[in-house]
Amino acid sequence: MTTIDEFHAALDAPDRAICDLLRAEIEAGLPEAQSKIWHRHPVWFLDGNPTVGYSKLKDCVRMMFWSGADFDEPGLKPGTGKFKDASIRYTDRSQVNPEDIQRWLIKAQDIQWDYKNIVKRKGRLERIS
Repeated sequence: MTTIDEFHAALDAPDRAICDLLRAEIEAGLPEAQSKIWHRHPVWFLDGNPTVGYSKLKDCVRMMFWSGADFDEPGLKPGTGKFKDASIRYTDRSQVNPEDIQRWLIKAQDIQWDYKNIVKRKGRLERIS
């Protein structure tokens, strides 16, 4: 699949409902972001830097913020390892709270680690905002 529409079309109805809502919230909160399928998942970029995306896991849809570990948000679970990501998992559309997502998207614009240049820096992350 090469487009977000194709990604959504391949999902079952409950997961598609979650992803449709997440996409609408992301596009409303980050209208200037560029979106594409990246590593087989929908991802939104600010100035070429991956910011937010979601993926279908076996038992849920996971929404991930690349710099979310620094958002200080109890609803987001920090990833493991050296990166600064955090995510939330949904199994039903009713679990998605648009107010939370909009608050997180504001933080995603203000708090960013430079993933775009991580290879150039040999795996070292630097904060860019």
